[in-house]
Amino acid sequence: MIAVAYTQGAVVFATSALLILIGALGVISVRNPVHAALCLIMTLFGVAVAFVAQSADFLAAVQIIVYAGAIVVLFLFVIMFLGVDSREHVHFEPLVGQRAFAGVGVALTVAGLITLMARSHWVTGAVSVSSKLSNGSGNVKELGTAVFTTYLFAFEATSALLVIAVVGAVLLARRERSTTSEEVSQ
Repeated sequence: MIAVAYTQGAVVFATSALLILIGALGVISVRNPVHAALCLIMTLFGVAVAFVAQSADFLAAVQIIVYAGAIVVLFLFVIMFLGVDSREHVHFEPLVGQRAFAGVGVALTVAGLITLMARSHWVTGAVSVSSKLSNGSGNVKELGTAVFTTYLFAFEATSALLVIAVVGAVLLARRERSTTSEEVSQ
């Protein structure tokens, strides 16, 4: 009986890991932004399956409703609304030195994060998603307390990444439209 439960758990884990890996590879390898967003939905669905396997049903529901539902739909709306799916010219650089400046910014951000993690007692995640409740309160209360205390940095970093992604989509669309209008006028 234990071997059957172990085998079922391994199959569920392998399935969710496969969904996550294939979806993540699709996000970074496909050229069409709409297809990349659909691959992101597959990745987020795989994460939800992993949450269900850990008996974290609330997190799985939030994963599907909030991330796969609302956030990816927002990305798709921005992509479709701004028309980013046209061909772009990567050699055109409107601000001279912007790539070097961005590289320095990324290096400083990574160095700062490493320094903060080395000097503090932040944790990046628990070994298991679910655990026994410490008192009679519900999972949602403990989850909210953990998100806004122990995991506050990860929560804020995720929100910043989502905002950066939307701003990046808007900037790509504006750059593409200005390049297209210059080609038409010539």
